[in-house]
Amino acid sequence: MENWKDNISFVLVEPREPGNIGASARAIKNMGFKNLILVNPPERFEEGHDFWLACHATEVLKEAEVYPTLKEAIMDKALVVGTSRRIGKRRGLILPIKEAKGEIISVASRNRVAILFGREDRGLTNEEVLECGFLIYIPTSAEAPSLNLAQAVLLVAYELSEGSFESPSPEFAPHEELENLYGHIRQTLRTLGYIPKGDRDMEERIMRNLRHLFGRACLTPWEVRMLHGICSQIEKALRDREDKGQT
Repeated sequence: MENWKDNISFVLVEPREPGNIGASARAIKNMGFKNLILVNPPERFEEGHDFWLACHATEVLKEAEVYPTLKEAIMDKALVVGTSRRIGKRRGLILPIKEAKGEIISVASRNRVAILFGREDRGLTNEEVLECGFLIYIPTSAEAPSLNLAQAVLLVAYELSEGSFESPSPEFAPHEELENLYGHIRQTLRTLGYIPKGDRDMEERIMRNLRHLFGRACLTPWEVRMLHGICSQIEKALRDREDKGQT
């Protein structure tokens, strides 16, 4: 798409307050964006008070894509970025929006990007963060760090609208292809014995780090095929060695 803003989707994960959905639609439209995705929203979110809060952005609300699960919502996205004010070992890399916006815009020049916003009361779960290449946060006062959902959408949209990129990025593989790759890598690591048999905690820790690594780096379709090929060649070499040991 010629306009990189058309490649960015603002994804509200299980929003509970219909008013926040309408206000988020207005915030997106104010900053020149148009793509709103809702994951498991409340019923009848598009009626009454929400349209009033959406103001002149009712078309954004009407055209919002709705999915029952996050995985379905992000399958065609090359980069998934989460928003959070919580940090931790399981949450991977987290950057202030001012530092991250250049990378986001560069990827969006040729690829679909999803910006995730969590629930009003508890944000994104660790499992949802696992789908993200990296996280962004909005610096706020330590005395009152939490932002209203629609406020967070507005501030992120504003920062992105003020950004630019020096050169466009290559075309990257969508999230769906990365999911297939993660499964192949997991199986190969098991076959290699790199993951101690039965140690589920270690396996999940390794895969979590790999997901953050590849999700943050963004892989081209050729790189995904190359990694599949490396995994397949390792598996073949191990089978050949086992066959020779049996003869």
